[in-house]
Amino acid sequence: MKKITLLFLLLSSIIFAQNKVKVDLSNPNSAIYTHLYFLQADSYEPEKAATTIYGFEGEAAVDIAIKLKKILDGKGLKVDFSKVPTDRMYSDTTGYKIGHRYVLFPHQMPNIYVERIGNNWYYSSETTNMVSALYKSMYPWHIEKLLQIIPEFGHKKILKIELWQYLGLLILLTLSTILFFVFRKIIFYILQKLQYLIIHKSSEKMNSALKKLARPIVLLLLIGFVKMLLPSLLLDLDINTIIFLALNIMSTVFWIYVFLKLVKVVMSVYEDFAKSTHGKLDDQLVPILHNFLTGLVIFLGILKLLTLFGVEPVTVIAGASIGGIAVALASQDTVKNLIGTIMIFIDKPFHIGDWIEAGEVVGTVETVGFRSTTVRAADTSVYQIPNSTLSEMVINNKGLRAFRRYSTDLGVRYDTPPELIEAFVIGIRKIIELHPATRDDAFNVEFSGFGDSALLIYVNVYFTSLDWNKEQASKHSLHLAILNLAKELGVDFAFPSTTVMIEQFPEKKEIGIDYNIEKKRIQQIINTIK
Repeated sequence: MKKITLLFLLLSSIIFAQNKVKVDLSNPNSAIYTHLYFLQADSYEPEKAATTIYGFEGEAAVDIAIKLKKILDGKGLKVDFSKVPTDRMYSDTTGYKIGHRYVLFPHQMPNIYVERIGNNWYYSSETTNMVSALYKSMYPWHIEKLLQIIPEFGHKKILKIELWQYLGLLILLTLSTILFFVFRKIIFYILQKLQYLIIHKSSEKMNSALKKLARPIVLLLLIGFVKMLLPSLLLDLDINTIIFLALNIMSTVFWIYVFLKLVKVVMSVYEDFAKSTHGKLDDQLVPILHNFLTGLVIFLGILKLLTLFGVEPVTVIAGASIGGIAVALASQDTVKNLIGTIMIFIDKPFHIGDWIEAGEVVGTVETVGFRSTTVRAADTSVYQIPNSTLSEMVINNKGLRAFRRYSTDLGVRYDTPPELIEAFVIGIRKIIELHPATRDDAFNVEFSGFGDSALLIYVNVYFTSLDWNKEQASKHSLHLAILNLAKELGVDFAFPSTTVMIEQFPEKKEIGIDYNIEKKRIQQIINTIK
């Protein structure tokens, strides 16, 4: 019986020895686990944990190992060993620390990492050298003094939190509330001053936006304040992890809110600028640019939120890129139209309200959207032209003309005397020079040739108004002035006709107009033109 008992004890000791955790520095996972495991309350052997500290020995190595764990606990950083590599030849290719290195928390604390030295993995010299300074910033000297004067009653725990820690949380919350109301006014005042320095003007709309912007900025400052003091309360790692995760989520949400309000403020300023410019295409760009920036802020915010839950941004971007390629292949026309929209806003071949000719489409540009441009024709019908097509077309922009050109041929009867033709030409020239809507330095009025049924007088003028309605009104007044001149001079306009000449006919009489070509009368008529 004794032999059986001894055999049982021997087997138990062998099994226990096999299950006992040993110091293992062969890979990143084992090295980090060795450090943290031997500093737990139920397996506390700091000398073994200190073997992960390279370049230090004895008490110095133990002190660094303990302080490093307290730093991680104070920041609420819990190692997920399922994600820590077990490859002894692991090499980081993410860009944080290139080489045989592994960064524990690349987003929160990128300077804390292990590296391969020889055949083993240790905490890097960069990490060990910064531990003391980082520990002092997180745990000031008065924390130890405070712990010494707290009575035993204060160390009683409720839900893993000691009573003095509850009091510390209450004080921290009260102090943050007071600072919120103080900083809100200060931040709003600073934002007003910055806004005035940048754009030199203010409005109720901007002040309202700045007030909304000041609140999340103050909250972000207070979150930073809380995160700085929270480690001093020495809360449990699990509690710290939950609190810091909540604070980081709140911080990210507030940053999203701040940037959304900032986009709104910037677009409000740009909208005022766009209204002050001559072209209306900038006005159309305001909502498009606002939607784009809003979408970009939300996308980056969601990306940041995912990183808080352990999702690598590289993975998300890679997935988004692959998905983007698939979507692009499935909707090539949409992508082309989007690129066409960008080219239209960059090149600005027209503005809102311009009269354009694009292929068979002639009309006024009304809107420019993400996908298409709306053109309203003279008959009020509406054309939707895809921006990809419009960006490749030859566009004749009538709206960019410096003047509106108008030319026509006036046909007078063939039997009009040369003296009246000359007087008629001189009179039209004077009408154009005195007309308020035409250029007096660039026009042509000439006897241009012989038509089938009339003597042709070519008239070419430039109207100063670019508005189509004003152009028609100017034509109307110009035409009436020419008709009145023709009536005063006795000049008749020709129309298509055929004259049959009969040489011999009883009592034949010549049919013609008796033109008055008296020079004095003609000059008086010319002088009366106003």
